[in-house]
Amino acid sequence: MALNLTDLAAALSPRAGVTSAVEAFGELTVTVALDSLVDLMAHLKDDPSTRMTSLVDITAVDHPERLERFDVVYHLLSMYTNGRVRVKTTVSDSAMVPSLIGVYPAANWFEREVYDLFGILFSGHPDLRRILTDYGFRGHPLRKDFPTTGYTEVRYDAVQKRVVYEPVKLVQEYRQFDFMSPWEGAQYILPGDEKKA
Repeated sequence: MALNLTDLAAALSPRAGVTSAVEAFGELTVTVALDSLVDLMAHLKDDPSTRMTSLVDITAVDHPERLERFDVVYHLLSMYTNGRVRVKTTVSDSAMVPSLIGVYPAANWFEREVYDLFGILFSGHPDLRRILTDYGFRGHPLRKDFPTTGYTEVRYDAVQKRVVYEPVKLVQEYRQFDFMSPWEGAQYILPGDEKKA
């Protein structure tokens, strides 16, 4: 039995906490308030008409210009109806998202990954620690305000015979690149060309 996303969107819209339910590209995107997230996810999993038994992924999107900076996005799959539902909720930088481990045990590592890369905290998580970056790593690399060079670099020191952590040192200043065609000629003298004049 195929899942009718239009009917599901109409059924979910009046639920408490659901702010929108939009069907696009063969998937349903449901936006829910943070305090109603666990109830909605349990409903989608246990309801016989949806049976969203697989949590495929949890990710986030960073919008630093907004007050509620992050969109936390859950992707669900029903193995019975082959339907997909995306559930989104917004969260501020300091708020905590309720953990979904009680509903979907697979959320354990996904929540750790979102915490590690975005710095989003999950309340009720039994083991919220870094999973992809090193324990001493400072910052969260998928935030838009994370510097592109990072804070530290890791290298093997042959003298000390171990891996060492050092502050990032840029070996040169940022350069100005000229994207003009080399056949049109530059309007300035390149280093080394002054000898010809």
